[in-house]
Amino acid sequence: MLDKEETVERKKIGIGAMTIATILTIVFVFFGIILVMRMIGKNNLATVVAGTEDTEAAGPEIGEKSHQLDENQILYEGKPYTLNTDLITILVMGIDKETVETVGGQSWSAEEAEEYAGGQADALFLAVLNPHDKNVYVIAINRNSMVDVDVFDQEGNYVGRFKKQVALQHGYGDGREESCIRQVKTVSRMFHNIPIHAYAAISMDAIPALNDAVGGITVEVLDDIIYPEYDMDLHQGDMVTLNGEKAYWYVRLRNENVFNSNELRLQRQKQYLTTFAAEAKNQSMADIRVAVRLYQTVQKYMVTDIDLGSFTYLATEALDYDFNIDSLYSLKGETVQGNLFEEFYIDEAALEELIVSLFYEPVTEPDPPQ
Repeated sequence: MLDKEETVERKKIGIGAMTIATILTIVFVFFGIILVMRMIGKNNLATVVAGTEDTEAAGPEIGEKSHQLDENQILYEGKPYTLNTDLITILVMGIDKETVETVGGQSWSAEEAEEYAGGQADALFLAVLNPHDKNVYVIAINRNSMVDVDVFDQEGNYVGRFKKQVALQHGYGDGREESCIRQVKTVSRMFHNIPIHAYAAISMDAIPALNDAVGGITVEVLDDIIYPEYDMDLHQGDMVTLNGEKAYWYVRLRNENVFNSNELRLQRQKQYLTTFAAEAKNQSMADIRVAVRLYQTVQKYMVTDIDLGSFTYLATEALDYDFNIDSLYSLKGETVQGNLFEEFYIDEAALEELIVSLFYEPVTEPDPPQ
């Protein structure tokens, strides 16, 4: 018969074993859920944005086609390339409804403001996750890029396709999913029909909350930003830590009296994006809850087709990927002054070269039989 002390000791061992088993069970279940969500999320991201499948009247295909090549292959400068179908491409839009009031120093009429009531995509970035080299590439798209925009009247009837600034496409919609899908179609067409798998349209109002969620972002100021009315007195070369509204104004403000001011602002947006991404990644690697908090923070400011499963896949996958300033590209081209606003005309040759380098891979010849 067991004495009292031995019984107590066995109870301790039993309780300890049960506790460990319970913890292990929770861990296995938790990571099982994570793995399932990753699988579902990966499958969801394997398809293009719903509603953008049709390519009727789309732009020209890149490179040359040949009957000797497979469906996803092209000839570029005489060499065969194949589309990397493992890429995940996401269009990120920074939406600012205030831009319907004034753009380029010019006031909009009430009719024009109503025409773009969905809000303009004041910032456009194409994020490309490449599992082959474990890199994230981001293409910054000039908001004034002159492209074919699908125009709709105020009743939602299709009017036609006209050459306009790419940022205006989002305004021809409901400001939510409809606007996003139309923007995705236009950007895909602009990039010679590359597939885009997801979108996220984020109100610029989210910047202060996201910025402060990682403790602020420190940058070297790229150009003078002097706006007393917004408490902004920053000079080129200053090292500053952006907190709250200062982060918002840093990426939003531009000197409308300076020609090509949007390009100067775009450089600041690129700088802020890479710095924020590095800080968010470092903190998330130390504590994955940071990524979850960021997602929760941005949810109320965002319209997206990235569900929780897809986000789980992206958040856990991206931690293993590299992203730095060398992975951030801008479109080459020329800015000219239009009748009212600045217009950016893309260097098509440079765009094709960029598309081939990021979305295609050289076709390798099979090794000869031994």
